[in-house]
Parts: sequence; structure tokens; C-alpha cells
Amino acid sequence: MSKKFISPTEIAHFRFALIAPVIQGLFPDPSAAAYYRRITQEPITRPDGITFHYNPKTLEKWTARYKKDGMDALMPEARSDKGTSRALNDAAIEEIYRLKEAYPKLNATQIHRMLIKDTFIPATVSVAAVQRFIKRHDLKSARNINIKDRKAFEEEAFGRLWQADTCYLPYIKEQGKKRRTYLLMILDDHSRLIVGAKIFYNDNAYNFQQVFKQAVKTYGIPDKLYTDNGSPYCNSQLSFICGSIGTVHLKTPVRDGASKGKIERSFRTMKERWLNMLDTNQIQSLDELNQSLANYVNINNTTRHTSLGEAPLNRFMKTKEHIRLPKSQEWLDECFHNRTTRKVNNDSCITIDRILYDAPMQFIGMTVDVRFLPGSMEDAYILYEGVHYPIPATDKVANSKTKRNNNLPDIDYSKEDHTNV
Repeated sequence: MSKKFISPTEIAHFRFALIAPVIQGLFPDPSAAAYYRRITQEPITRPDGITFHYNPKTLEKWTARYKKDGMDALMPEARSDKGTSRALNDAAIEEIYRLKEAYPKLNATQIHRMLIKDTFIPATVSVAAVQRFIKRHDLKSARNINIKDRKAFEEEAFGRLWQADTCYLPYIKEQGKKRRTYLLMILDDHSRLIVGAKIFYNDNAYNFQQVFKQAVKTYGIPDKLYTDNGSPYCNSQLSFICGSIGTVHLKTPVRDGASKGKIERSFRTMKERWLNMLDTNQIQSLDELNQSLANYVNINNTTRHTSLGEAPLNRFMKTKEHIRLPKSQEWLDECFHNRTTRKVNNDSCITIDRILYDAPMQFIGMTVDVRFLPGSMEDAYILYEGVHYPIPATDKVANSKTKRNNNLPDIDYSKEDHTNV
């Protein structure tokens, strides 16, 4: 069986998921050692699809690394299969599920042809890759593949689980331009408290990260975050952020919106009690719409909910002792930085989103770890051995007048970690 490529971020997230109950203090066993022994009694399926029998000491080592250096310590810095790629990307997988739901009798060859035609995959991807996926996920039959055994559930305390989703809102006109608006919202499962809500002109990953960060700053760190597979939620940056703060990121099955019932119901209530009575033609700006939303959220959180028998804020107050608070604002800022790697060119530059940035000359030829916030690239930096090295945007004119310094100290970057999954 060939080994599927998995990124270092996926490896780190997999390792964190195994040790998360110990990090969060939620394991039911008498001790952490007992927990490690229990979950390693049977082989564990890794992200590459291969099952492996782990030693309890391995999980103990991962926990120690995480507590010392955070999520970065769970990432291998090098991998033996570097340069390979997955045959089916997330968009192609989503389309396969959509096609099988809409046209159950389509076979793998037909789906393969449609994926190429609609540019979900290149023509170099074989039909066998689609056949294997359909067989592995039991999508071959024409029966309804989406029937789920559902039961009502509720977490026992505030912060155990947050649900997040996007709601499409009406267009508004600002400065003469009419634009669609999107509400990104986070709801606590136990209390139904809206812990985060903000409206944007774009439904993207960084906008959700802003809402999530503010929610964590205000209400503490959740044990689990439950989202769908949309692009604002299904990305390596969010997975790494969750791991950095100690939150397990759970995702709904593909095309299974009913699994987020509580937040979907909250959206319906929001429309009934606020949006449907709002004259959006009178809204002059996004800030004005967000202020109106904030007023609604405050009323919602302090108003008695029929299903709860009390207001969400009251329920929050009863179980808030479970909350895990961020270590500091600086720590929280660090955790929410996006991460990427770049090789520094011979002209001492790196490229992010087609924009050049100057790196210190001693990193020429190295692959470096870059941290940044998409909305504040002026604060981007290279992280090397715990030190921040700023990377200002390249000014070619200014660089042409800068005196070169060729007497820089050497950096020993020959050390590589070839840790296996």
C-alpha cells in the first residue's frame, strides 16, 4: 500500500488530537500514563491512512514537547516524501460528494471526466484515484449515502465545544458601491451564548480568525471548535492556531449541514428577531451594520431561551469555572499568527502573496519559518531559534542605495529533524 502524502501541519494536528485530553485535563483515567496506555492498546490510524501501534512513551514525549514549545514542537521539520502531492484535493473531494448526492448512479469514470472538465483536478490524475476514493468511502451504491443516526446532545459546561459557521446576509451600499455581506458567528454549545459575531464583505479564513481570536480573548479557550469544511474553516492555518491554543478542531462530514443544528437554529432566530426587521437600504456602512448586530447579540445573550429555561449569559455564569484563559495577550497574538515556509532567494528576498519582502542576508539559501497576520504584513517576521527577524516589504529603489554588509555572523542551519509520523 502506497503512503499518502501528509503535510507537517497535518502531522502536528494528528499528534495534538491524541494528547489533547491530557493538555486540557479531560481524560477519564486515573492518570495521564493510564490514558496513554489505554488509547495505545489498539493500532491508531494515522492521517496517511496507515495504522500504527504507538508506544505510550511516544505520546508522553509529545505532551512534554507541546508543553515546552507549543504546536511547533509537534511538527517534523523534514519529511522523506517531500515534493509529492495528493491526487485529490479538498475541492475535488467535495465535488465527488456533491455529484454522488445529486446523481447517485454516476460511476467513477464519469465523475473523473467531470472533475477534469470543471478543472477540479488536472488530466494527469488517474481514474483509479477516483475509484479508490469512492470505494474507500462507500459511495458506490445508488442508495442515499447521507442518512445519519442523529441524537440530541449537549456539552456539560461552557467552553467544552464551540460551533462556528457563516450566514449570508443582504447587500448593502457603502460609498456608492453595493456589496454582499457575510456574518461569521461562534456559538457555545452548552449555554447557547454567542461568543463571537462580526459581519464582513468577505467570507475568508483571516476574517474568521479575527472573530475567533476576539472570542478567545473575551471568553477563554474552548476545548473543541466544530466547523464545516468551507474554506474559512478548513485550512492548515486554523488547524495550527487551534493546536497552539490547545483546542481540538472538529469538522462536520462533507455536505452535512444538519450536524451544526444549534448554530443553524441561532441563525434562524437572528433573522426572525433582527434581520427581517432591519431596513438594510438605510444602512450606510459596514460599521453601522455591525453596531446593529452587536446590539442584537447583547439582547440575545441576556434574554431567556425557551429550550434552556434561562438566558445564555446566566448559563455561562454557572459553568464558567471550566474556562482556560490565554497566558497573556502576547502569547495569544503569537498563537494567531499565520505560518508559512519560504526559501530565501540569492537577492535576500522572499515572496508572500506575490509581494517581495527583505530577509536578513544570513538566511540566503535557507528555508525559513515566516509568521504574519494577513492584515498587518508590516509586522511579519522570520522566527529562528526563538528570535524574531523583521521582514519589511522590499523597496528596490532604497535597496539600490544601501551599503552592503558582507561580514555577517554565520548561522548553523545544518541540523534537521527527520522525526517520523
